[in-house]
Amino acid sequence: MQEIKVRRAQIEDYDAIEIIMKQVQQMHIEWRPDLYKMGSVVLPYEMYEAAVAEGTFIVAEMNNNVVGFLAYELRHIENDNQVGRNVLFIDSMGVEEAFRRKGIGHLLFDYVKNLKQNRKLDKIELQVNAKNVRAREMYEKYGFAEKAIVMDMNL
Repeated sequence: MQEIKVRRAQIEDYDAIEIIMKQVQQMHIEWRPDLYKMGSVVLPYEMYEAAVAEGTFIVAEMNNNVVGFLAYELRHIENDNQVGRNVLFIDSMGVEEAFRRKGIGHLLFDYVKNLKQNRKLDKIELQVNAKNVRAREMYEKYGFAEKAIVMDMNL
């Protein structure tokens, strides 16, 4: 396999990321058409531009082509009922269909794991669609554990 480089996203990566975002959105639609639908844009350009400016969007690149991405935010959690902590929350992640199951997700996680350690954050957290078995397996192999379960009911 060719070398994959993980780096901070740049403005010119937007079109490639939007394609991957649409692939991920399509999976969500297939799993839960009662919740998800396809819009003309999944990731508004202005939101992407802000994330790039903040440095909270990273990409995996192979042969100068973006093949994966990960977006995160830093959260400080503190209230009377929870232990205070600083968290790197993975907001979204995706890998181009043709490159899935090749370790790209692990490379993206390694990047944010280093960020967590360098910034002395307490945890990395994320949410995953319950029907996304492959992603859940990958997260568990990487060391993530269930923290909460969100349920819904149609009335």
